[in-house]
Formats: sequence, C-alpha cells, structure tokens
Amino acid sequence: MNKKINTLYFSATGTTERIVTGIAEKIAENYGGKITVSNIDVTLPEARKKIFSFNKDDLVIAGIPVYAGRVPNVLLKFLNTISGNGATAVAVVLYGNRDYDDALIEFKDILESNGFNVIAGGAFIGEHSFSTTLGADRPDEQDMAAAGDFAARIYAKTKTPGKISAVAVRGNKPYREYYRLKDQKGNSISILKVTPKTSSDCIDCKLCAEVCPMGSIDPDDVSKMTGICIKCCACIKKCPVGAKYFDDENYLWHKHELEVKFAGTRREPECFL
Repeated sequence: MNKKINTLYFSATGTTERIVTGIAEKIAENYGGKITVSNIDVTLPEARKKIFSFNKDDLVIAGIPVYAGRVPNVLLKFLNTISGNGATAVAVVLYGNRDYDDALIEFKDILESNGFNVIAGGAFIGEHSFSTTLGADRPDEQDMAAAGDFAARIYAKTKTPGKISAVAVRGNKPYREYYRLKDQKGNSISILKVTPKTSSDCIDCKLCAEVCPMGSIDPDDVSKMTGICIKCCACIKKCPVGAKYFDDENYLWHKHELEVKFAGTRREPECFL
C-alpha cells in the first residue's frame, strides 16, 4: 500500500469533521492500522490562505457542509486552488436533514476539475446549523456505523486491480439554483445580511471570534461584525453562556419552517461507489 490517507474539511460546528475523519480512520483500520491519517482542517480563514497540493499516492477524504442545496459559495474560490495531480478522492457532503440537492455532484465536479479521481461520494446528516431539533445530535451512532460501512467499501474499491473507476452520484446538471427562502406569505426573502446579536450574558471569553470561519467577529468587541456572516452558527452553538442569538424575523421564520417540515422525518446517509 503506497497511498497516504488525508482528510480535508470545512466544519464550523464539527459535524462534517466527525464524518470525514471517521471514514478516513476506518479505511486506515482496514489497512491493518499501518497507515496514519493526516487531517487538514480548513474551517478557519488562515488555513484557507494556504496552498494544498496532492499526488497520485494520496487518498483524500474531502468534506464540506451543504448550504441551500449547493456547495457554499464562500468556499468556491478556495476549493479551486487545491491541486489533485491524480490523487484519489472521496467527496463527502453533510446536510441538516432537509436535502443535499445538487451539492454532492457539484463538489465532485469541482474536485475532478482540479485533478482528482473521485471514486466515491457520500451525503450524510448532521444537526442543522440553525437548529437543535432538526437532525438533533447527528451524526449519531447509526450514522457513524454507515460511515464505517462506506469506508469498508471504499477500501475494497481501492484494492481492485487496475484503474479505479470514477463514481456517478445523484444530482442535476445544470445544477439547480440555491434553495430560496420565502416568508409566511410566500414572498421571496433574504437573510444574507442578517447577523447574530450578543446579549448581556456575554463574558467576553472571545471564543465566538476564535471559531468564526469567516473571521468576522471583532475580538476587541465581540458584539460587532467586521465581515460577512454565513449563518454557520458556530458562535451560537459554542458560546459557553448562550449569549449569541438571532432575532431577525425572517431568519426565525425560516428556522421554524425548516423544523416543522423536516424534523419529523429521519433522512439516512446516501453513498455512491
């Protein structure tokens, strides 16, 4: 076995990281534990300033969250700086129990356009960034078991003699438009400019500024935003005193709508090889 196993992931609240590293570790176990896994976390801005390049001896388990049914547009520029150079890749997307729409096929296409041979793809479920009830506590044990089975099948495919075939995944071409939000009257709305508020409970621990994947929270005054907010909710879910919150009417309606429509059904992982 000459291949080196790598992960590469963007994971603001840790759900994508758990799936991607779980798959990589299980693949390594299938090789008898003789191979170590190198993890590349590109969640924070400084990491995305680096140039990453792989080669034909690399196996890369790459993971991103789904935003509005697509690859997050804030990641597109960075993703297109990565060089595959013939490396083998697995494309993984993680979504909040609504749907992954065309995110997986788009991510696969991006990786292939950058020189990766994508041999497998998977769509997994994690707790929705907006909610604690939509996809609550996922990925859970059942999800991780599915990730382990997926890893075993990836391992088997990499051991197949000859050239490893590329994978076909579910999705549309051309890609569908980003999922559009509507208010209670059915009118189109946007929450792009909505930002979290900070309550008087704040203890100024600076954690929210440290975990913001866009570097948009002012560390000198954490109630201020100096850049865009992608609604990953890392600042909300990781605040030790619950001082971060959203109060925008459209945001809260959309959160409520998602929970009403999709919290009652458990979506299951879909894997393609």
